[in-house]
Order: sequence, then structure tokens, then C-alpha cells
Amino acid sequence: MVEVPDALSTLFSAKVESDGDRYVVEIPKREVRHGAIGPGETYRVGLLSQVDGETATAEPEPSHETESANTSSGVPQPPVDEGEVREVTIESLGDQGDGIAKVERGYVVIVPDGQPGDSPTVEIETVQENVAFASVVDTDGQRA
Repeated sequence: MVEVPDALSTLFSAKVESDGDRYVVEIPKREVRHGAIGPGETYRVGLLSQVDGETATAEPEPSHETESANTSSGVPQPPVDEGEVREVTIESLGDQGDGIAKVERGYVVIVPDGQPGDSPTVEIETVQENVAFASVVDTDGQRA
């Protein structure tokens, strides 16, 4: 099992592409839109050659038409489910002023009105590939 540091900003799958005399890994726009990373910033990049214990192959990207396509291809699924209730810690604020919490594998959970350092109990309302949206159900023992 690979140990993932708390400082992990984002995790996504991408192909290494040849571009003349260099190779490029493209970062999906959704990673920037959801506040996981920002343009003009410097990040450490790690490349994993295995996904869930299987050697990665140069197969074509799976169709995004069904969820089962992602499951069968070995692409990690979000670590949260809709309706799940859990405690999170707000780490930063997004461009829209919402709180940003990170859970397993650096997966981002957006929490409206959250402030850095808050540790609310939230209910996951919407789950997407790289981000979830939650509502606060309990703050420090008091119902929201």
C-alpha cells in the first residue's frame, strides 16, 4: 500500500504525452476549477505506475458514459458517498468563499460557509469524480 501524505492536493489519472523533445502530463481543468490547485503555482509531482495493485497499461481512456466503466478500469472511486455523514476539517477557502476540506487521497469536499480550522459534521450531498459538495449538519455539538 502506498502511503499518501496529508499535503496531497489532488489525485487524477492522465497519460504521458510526447510533445517534440519533451513529455507532458495534462492537468484536467476541473482540478483548477474546484480549487485543488492553481495556475502559476509550483507543485511536486509524483507518478504512480500501478493502480490498485495492477500495473497500469496504455489502454484507451474508458468511456465516461457509465460509472461501471470507471470501476472496471481500476480508476479510484470517490472515497465518499451521497448521504454519508462525517466530520471534516476545513483547510482553506475556495474562490467562491466556501470551505475546502480534504479527505482520503486528497479528495476535496466543499462546505458552504466553512472557515479554516472548523471541524463540522457534514452530510455529503453531491459526489463527483474529484469533488463532493456537503452541507453542515452539526457544528461543535450544536445542530446547524
